[in-house]
Amino acid sequence: MFSTGPSLVNPVPQRDAGLMTQTQHGAMRATQAAGGQAGDDLTDRYARDGYAILPGALTPAEVAELRAEALRILRGDLGPVGGMEPGPPGESDAAVIRRYACIHFPHKLSPLMRQTLAHPAVVDALTRVIGPDVKAMQSMLFTKGEGVPGQAWHQDEFFIPTRDRSLTAAWIALDDASTENGCLWVLPGSHRRGVIYPDRDQEDPRFDCTVEAYDFPYQDSDAVPVQVPAGSVVMFNGYLLHRSLPNTARSGLRRALVNHYMSAQSLLPWTSPPADVHVAKWDSRDIVMVAGKDPYAWRGTTDISRPYVRADRDGGCHR
Repeated sequence: MFSTGPSLVNPVPQRDAGLMTQTQHGAMRATQAAGGQAGDDLTDRYARDGYAILPGALTPAEVAELRAEALRILRGDLGPVGGMEPGPPGESDAAVIRRYACIHFPHKLSPLMRQTLAHPAVVDALTRVIGPDVKAMQSMLFTKGEGVPGQAWHQDEFFIPTRDRSLTAAWIALDDASTENGCLWVLPGSHRRGVIYPDRDQEDPRFDCTVEAYDFPYQDSDAVPVQVPAGSVVMFNGYLLHRSLPNTARSGLRRALVNHYMSAQSLLPWTSPPADVHVAKWDSRDIVMVAGKDPYAWRGTTDISRPYVRADRDGGCHR
């Protein structure tokens, strides 16, 4: 069912705003073709920059299936989502897909999205940057409509702490992602210090309610936009500083499915430990194995997290 996808590359920065033109697509393809230089393989680029791109990892048919599944989730056809209200009778598909910006844990509702956690092209790359044993613990479905804010500078390890710094995101583009419709921006190399920077509440209308990282040794001018066509996957390290800006496109969604992974050889102290469990032994077991063996399989797994809508600025931020 899944394609295996071609080689990996980091694109030449494209700083000009706007939806990707044929020229931009051509430049991106040329960059991808030139990416397989000796000594510049995936692990080198990932270690150096903190991110790498899998161009064409998903086929157009796979992307179309995931888009259709996203619509079913937002219509409530696959089950309840915390914080999601039913829409008016006869609501159009275009309106439904724009009602919410982000749904957490869609793989808990969708067999297709659960299966996509283990997409062969993604797993092949994960085992090269993480190791042979890989587990997933989170998925997020972004349906970023026109005018929807982005997310301020942050590091994923702030939200999902791993003991071995192995957290890795796979950001699957379901639409062409451009500077105009709110693509990712990254600070290349910002993962290398292995430091979780301070965080604070922010009231910037460009961003949703999530806290922002600050007091790091980089400027906004150091950031690089990650513009990719639909079907590409952006993989990035949990310590990499990244953000997104609002979707300012006059017409066009920026949909993405984002999955988080780590080494199965490490414990996952994501949630608060029970009162009778020492923090050093705590391991969240609400996981899905996608590669290799689980050294802690004897502990079993749980199914605790439930799908929910991420808060946005409509109606204020509840902190």
